[in-house]
Amino acid sequence: MAKLTKESFIESLKEMSLLEIKELVDAMKEEFGVDPSAVAVAAPVAGAAAVDEGPSTVTVTLVNAGAAKINVIKVIKEITGLGLADSKAIADNGGAIKENIPVAEAEEIKAKLEEAGAEVEVK
Repeated sequence: MAKLTKESFIESLKEMSLLEIKELVDAMKEEFGVDPSAVAVAAPVAGAAAVDEGPSTVTVTLVNAGAAKINVIKVIKEITGLGLADSKAIADNGGAIKENIPVAEAEEIKAKLEEAGAEVEVK
């Protein structure tokens, strides 16, 4: 088996979705007994200080709740702290889930909602 270089590993990560990266992190936790997310979160912050790659805050918007609307409503309720009726209204009509939040938090929210079956946009 050929040795995987750091560069090829990083290039592979760039091609993965957030859900695939989350599954990779979970598998690494199980295989090695360590939590690589603490290191993975700290590394991009150092690189981001050198290069401004976009806005520091974004808005997570629900485009479509998908077929599993009940699961999406539960996730919206968990993320926002809204009541059931308000969470259902967002799932039915779309709209902003959270506004003016850090990009890292937005990506986590997007991953949770997509895992529940929703179509989400980060602006």
